[in-house]
Amino acid sequence: MKKLKLFVLLFCIFATNAYSASVVATISGHPITDTDVTARVKLMTLQGKSSTDNRRVALQHIIDDYIKLEYAKNFDAVPQDKIVKAEVDKMKLPDLSTTEREMAINAMRAEIAWQIVVARTVLPTITVSDDDVKSERDALARDHGLPIEMTIVRLVDIPQDVAKKLTKPKSCDDAVDMAEKLGGAPQKFTALQYELSADIRARVANLGKLTWSGVQDGSVLLVCNTKKTAEYGKTDEIIKQNTMYKQALFMADQQLKQLRRKAVIVINDDRYKL
Repeated sequence: MKKLKLFVLLFCIFATNAYSASVVATISGHPITDTDVTARVKLMTLQGKSSTDNRRVALQHIIDDYIKLEYAKNFDAVPQDKIVKAEVDKMKLPDLSTTEREMAINAMRAEIAWQIVVARTVLPTITVSDDDVKSERDALARDHGLPIEMTIVRLVDIPQDVAKKLTKPKSCDDAVDMAEKLGGAPQKFTALQYELSADIRARVANLGKLTWSGVQDGSVLLVCNTKKTAEYGKTDEIIKQNTMYKQALFMADQQLKQLRRKAVIVINDDRYKL
């Protein structure tokens, strides 16, 4: 009987130690395990958001999700499961384990809830002056970020000697055909100027139509077509909305920092010290 009691005692001690070792942190008493962090790292990688400090960043995201959801409950802003799951399904994340999918769902739930909170509590407090709009409009013009739709052909990993063989095409399809005949794999896409990355915008802003750019970072670009969209006449309205949104995000980030300071966060593993 004594041996049995000793075995039970040792088992309980071992189980407790194993559990403690797996719980790397708690937020308001809610445990976060090493497995949770691993699942969040996988999600970050699939979303192209990997970091040099992956595990600590992942833990911070999990903590922030908990804080956002708890705060959103005060405004009845937590979205329904069917809405959250539908958004996760749209992401088409491959090969997720049960834990990883649960992590993806929880992260999406927190993100949607936080957006609702920001829309209800932060955005209504923001005003944008005419001077703010003018300043942003001037900056857009300088950066070639106007709502102009561009159809672009891009060739990547192209050697200089091959690039020299590219001649002026007659059309976009002709450019694609020319690139393929030279052994390339051209990418054709259409986007608004302000949706392009800053480096791409700079390269195509003053590029003549159906003219190949020089080789830069191993790639060449060609603008097939440009046109002003319906948004072009509403530039000021778009600028105002974007400016309000940026200010709202900044204020929401400050609010989240305050909520973090009030939260009871305990880090049990030195590797995860924030």
